[in-house]
Amino acid sequence: MLISEMAESLHDRILRACATVYAQCGWRGATTKRIADEAGVNEVTLFRHFGSKDALLQQVLQERQREGANIALPSPPSDPERELAEWLARHHARTTEHRDFVRQVVSDAHERPDVACRAAQGPSAASAQLREYVIQLNRHGWLADADAVTPAELTAASTMLIGAMFADAMNRDLMPALFPQPVDVSLRAYVRIFLRALGVRPAALVAAGAPPSSVPVA
Repeated sequence: MLISEMAESLHDRILRACATVYAQCGWRGATTKRIADEAGVNEVTLFRHFGSKDALLQQVLQERQREGANIALPSPPSDPERELAEWLARHHARTTEHRDFVRQVVSDAHERPDVACRAAQGPSAASAQLREYVIQLNRHGWLADADAVTPAELTAASTMLIGAMFADAMNRDLMPALFPQPVDVSLRAYVRIFLRALGVRPAALVAAGAPPSSVPVA
C-alpha cells in the first residue's frame, strides 16, 4: 500500500512539474530534462512513467479536463442565479490558476494544434453542460417563453457566458481597466445578463407554481 501511494505521489509530482515547466517555457522549452529536474527525478524515471514528453503533456490535459468535469450544475435547478454564479466562479478560479499554462497552449496552437484542440475540450464540455442546464430550466418552468429562445440563441447565450468568464480570467491581470469590479461582482453580472436574455422567471413565481404564460417576455 505504501509503495502504491509513493508511486502515485511520484506520478502526480511529474504531472505538476510538466504543467509548471510548460507554463514557463512552452512546448519547445519544456524539455524532459527540465521537467525531470523540476520533479526531482531523472529522465529515465520520467520516461518509465509516461513514455514521452508528448504523452506526459496529454496526461496533464486529461487531468485538467477531469477536474473541470467535477464542476457540475445541479439538476433540477432550484436557484438559477446562485447556482450559475457558484458554477461560474469555480470555473473562473480554475482558469485563473492555470492561465499561464493556457496562454502557452494558445501560443503553441499553430505548431501543436492537437494540444490546442485537446485543451479546448474543457470549455466545450462546460458549454454543453450549461446548455443542458437551460433545458432543465425550461422543463421545470423557469423560462417565461421557451418558444422565444431558438436553439441557435441558446448556443450563442451559453457561448457568451463561458466566453465572458474565460476572457475575465485570462485578461483581468493584463487589462485591469476592462474589469473594474471585483471578480464575484462581475461574475454575478454576467449570470444576470445571461438569465435575463433567456427570460428566466423570478424564483417566487416558479415556487408558487405560476404558469410561464403569466410572465410576458421583455
